[in-house]
Amino acid sequence: MTISLPCVLMRAGTSRGPFFLRDWLPESDEARDQALIGAIGASDPLQLDGLGGGSTLNSKVAIVSKSTQADCDIDYLFAQVGVGHQSVDTRPNCGNMLSGVAPFAIDQGLIPAQDGTTKVRVFNVNTKSRIEVTVCTPDGKVSYEGDARIDGVAGTAAPVLLNFLDAWGAVTGKVFPTGNRIDVIDGMELTCIDAAMPLMMLRAKDFGLTGRERPAELDANRDFLDRLEKLRLQAGQLMGLGDVSNSVIPKPVLVSEGDTFNSITSRYFTPHKCHASHAVTGAIGVATAFSLPGTVASGNAMAPGRHGLVVLHPAGQIDVEVELEGEGDEAVLTSAALVRTARKIMQGILHLPDYVFPPVLKDAGASSLPSGHGFRTYPQREVRIIVPTSTGGGNDTMARTITRKLGPILGQSVVVDNRAGANGSVACEYVAASQADGHTLMFGYIATHGINPALQKLRYDPMADFSPVGLIGFSPTLLVVPSELPVNSIQDLVRYLKESAGRASYASAGVGTVPHFAGELFKLQTGTQMQRVDFSGASPAIGEVANGLVQVMFPSLFTAQPYLRSGKLKALAVAGKARLNALPNVPTLLEAGVPSVELTQWYALFAPAKTPASVVKHLNSALNHVLNDSDIVARMQADGANVQTSSPGELHDLLMNESEKWQRVVIQAGLRPDLIAD
Repeated sequence: MTISLPCVLMRAGTSRGPFFLRDWLPESDEARDQALIGAIGASDPLQLDGLGGGSTLNSKVAIVSKSTQADCDIDYLFAQVGVGHQSVDTRPNCGNMLSGVAPFAIDQGLIPAQDGTTKVRVFNVNTKSRIEVTVCTPDGKVSYEGDARIDGVAGTAAPVLLNFLDAWGAVTGKVFPTGNRIDVIDGMELTCIDAAMPLMMLRAKDFGLTGRERPAELDANRDFLDRLEKLRLQAGQLMGLGDVSNSVIPKPVLVSEGDTFNSITSRYFTPHKCHASHAVTGAIGVATAFSLPGTVASGNAMAPGRHGLVVLHPAGQIDVEVELEGEGDEAVLTSAALVRTARKIMQGILHLPDYVFPPVLKDAGASSLPSGHGFRTYPQREVRIIVPTSTGGGNDTMARTITRKLGPILGQSVVVDNRAGANGSVACEYVAASQADGHTLMFGYIATHGINPALQKLRYDPMADFSPVGLIGFSPTLLVVPSELPVNSIQDLVRYLKESAGRASYASAGVGTVPHFAGELFKLQTGTQMQRVDFSGASPAIGEVANGLVQVMFPSLFTAQPYLRSGKLKALAVAGKARLNALPNVPTLLEAGVPSVELTQWYALFAPAKTPASVVKHLNSALNHVLNDSDIVARMQADGANVQTSSPGELHDLLMNESEKWQRVVIQAGLRPDLIAD
């Protein structure tokens, strides 16, 4: 079966993607998203089987229809499709794709063209804001040829003028949602602004940066990105956006001085990576903050009237013309206009292969996808969550805590199936080979999808063989010893180990697990010797430490909590960046003089690769619903874990970062398999 849809492929601004009339796509949002994933080829990082280009900049979709708003001509829904993962996000807007919307609508006959230029009032469905777009239409036809040039695009084209009419406060209701033009969070001055896109703006120099760093350089600075994200989460709360850990807004922006009095330099984040150039909506926000006094980006005082401003970015610049009314703190922007260009690359019929839709199509014999196509009910039978460790361990306990609430939401029985062995490989290979229909899932964690793949060659790929569903939570790692061991600090332990001359041992939950990895790093950093004792999981390992048969272990707080409460174990240090509220008197290893041993364990749910996006979306929604349950949050916290929800795309990004991180650490620390094997 081949699904055939009309489609126009366009380059719009510095983005590219397919444009659809809403009537061309399935009626239900789930079926629509599945079609978009197939159109882009989202499942493959290279997007070889679709129109995408392996980048977020050309994994975008514009959906256009007659407007439902009395004062607008057309509605524009923007969709960001995943790169290497099946996801569709309709929360953000894209100003670059916007530049192709009016030309496309005129070409498709939604709006009559005028002779010379045609003005089109666009309603952006994502942000509920209006934009006036002026298109070149000589002789009553759209012209894509012209002399306008924008940075990041080769050649010239006809100008498309975008005039944002009510971008200010469109999401939060206020230009400055916190009521302040500068807020201070963790000692950092920043400006929270809602202008076309909610932004959190900071001075680059406050981070010790010039503000002109290349995107790759900023992306490689993990400490900086971690700090930026912590500030963003707090800024989201101050802006009234709530918990933004699963949202792409507010977008972080670093600003610094421009080259001239009317320019400003910007580095725009999406939000976890630096943009290769700059978002149009972000440029409006930067220009707004530059125009108004009292922000971290404020330029010279401006008189009322029109002003031409320049936002400098890694690929060049964006020219923005703003209309300013009033002066001083009373000044407001009434419009912001900028020039983009667009080009129609091709128009025709898009053919989607049958694997895009099964098992969700009701009518497997359809040769096209008519409006109104829906989905089969999911799940249709019992759902199994495969846990890669033995019964009674931290992973098993966490999985069983979740399944008690997950089953009623899914409307089917959800059971835990423990398949320990080969340090998690048995479970991973089993799930990877299972039918991709959402009825067999994987309880993965930092060992199976992070550390172990970096340490040794496996028969599964943590990225290619799984579809990320969502994060479950995090648990800090501790260094614990038996209560009877005559040591009460890291200094005591190091002295004890050196005096033991290699006779002491540490407990490993298997090769590639955090207890194993942390133990080896600790030996390297302290110059001590310990024998490694492998167990079939964290549960039997920590039991032997509590009995005094093994002297040291690096378990998660989730695993160690019962033994700490009973007094059988004592914690000497936290293998993380900060002390824990639950254990305020326990120092970090860094505080105790042991650097580079930071391991926070994370847990997540995965499905086999090529699981339909609708099923993944349904599972993610159900999982996040469970994790927002106050009983689950309290239970997890009591056991030593912090709940953390995510979208499938955010979990995919975490895996990418974890893969790079642990491969780098393994090489730097010399922990290759041949060096650590017994």
